[in-house]
Amino acid sequence: MMEYIGATGIPIQFDNVPIQQGIDFHFILSFAIDANTSGNTQNGVFSPYWATTLTPNAVAATKSRHPNVKALASLSGWSLGSKVLSWYNPRDTNLWISNAFSSLKTLIINYHLDGIDIDYERFPKHSNDTFAYCIGELITLLKNQSLISVATIAPFHTTIFPYIELYERYEDVIDYVNYQFYTDKVKTPEAYLEVFKNRTQQFDKEKVLPSYEVNGRGIQGDAFFEALGLLEDNGFDVNGAMVFSADASQSNGYYYETQIQNFLLNNSTT
Repeated sequence: MMEYIGATGIPIQFDNVPIQQGIDFHFILSFAIDANTSGNTQNGVFSPYWATTLTPNAVAATKSRHPNVKALASLSGWSLGSKVLSWYNPRDTNLWISNAFSSLKTLIINYHLDGIDIDYERFPKHSNDTFAYCIGELITLLKNQSLISVATIAPFHTTIFPYIELYERYEDVIDYVNYQFYTDKVKTPEAYLEVFKNRTQQFDKEKVLPSYEVNGRGIQGDAFFEALGLLEDNGFDVNGAMVFSADASQSNGYYYETQIQNFLLNNSTT
């Protein structure tokens, strides 16, 4: 189970989110950004911009209470305030990697993190040949130094090609693909199945997680669980799911988090 949290800045708490035993529950803190507060790029120097309630002590306490919980930092996201963020091609890729490694090492240690999620959502129209190299080498370095144990990527339909290149070159260090299926805006279980089939031809089907946006785009309500059942009926092993986000789920008492975990637990016993 993957759950983005803290992206909207509202004072959300980890304790509010239901966590069931038997589920590998990953909180994805949103977001760590290599930009200053004005949105100006910092050449790989990342700072935390998630909700201030999600403190290092809060992460440590949650992981202590729930040994099945891991915490990740998601890199970039869509915007910082009104400033839309983009991947930029660093002039010196090795310097960017070095800066990113150093700043994220500090963040990982301070916040007791287990991994990172890659969520750059805009790319320049010209060549993006630095993205796969910089991100792939960063993940590899963090794993080789035993600073993280989990790395995920979060492509969607307009960013698919840079992520395919990243995945093809560095798939051995990428554990899950949090593809944002809600951006495809399909409304029915049947349409969801077709999109899922297409994306699992681009990424390993064992690593692609179905995803849901609370009060958002794409399939909504219990139709999502019909879609999960349809995936199972068509030969896909639904062994996880991604939700965006815990912030939005406060309004419905975390219904989808509870139901998804129930679905996964029931699947593991059948």
